[in-house]
Amino acid sequence: MMELEQEIFKIILHSGNARGFAYEALDAAEGFAFDRAEKLIRQAEEELGKAHQLQTQLIQAELNGNLPDKTLLLIHAQDHLMTAMSEQKLIERMIRMIKKLKLKGGE
Repeated sequence: MMELEQEIFKIILHSGNARGFAYEALDAAEGFAFDRAEKLIRQAEEELGKAHQLQTQLIQAELNGNLPDKTLLLIHAQDHLMTAMSEQKLIERMIRMIKKLKLKGGE
């Protein structure tokens, strides 16, 4: 497998891991396990950081004249990353809402 394809698959891998951790965090928050939810959100952030770093390297390479082939696989990886980033932010907000509702409910 070519080096570019390996980097693309790493973006997909880390983005998928991030989404998984974010949804696990939401599940934990729904069960009022907020400490676990925060830990999982941090893990999601770490995975997104790894994916974003790879993306940045590809962008920098392109800016330096090393133009990668724009393949459907690269576009697919970008889609995974952007979706994971968006979902993580939404899930973080949902967790904050669950915390507020629990405080109001007094459980």
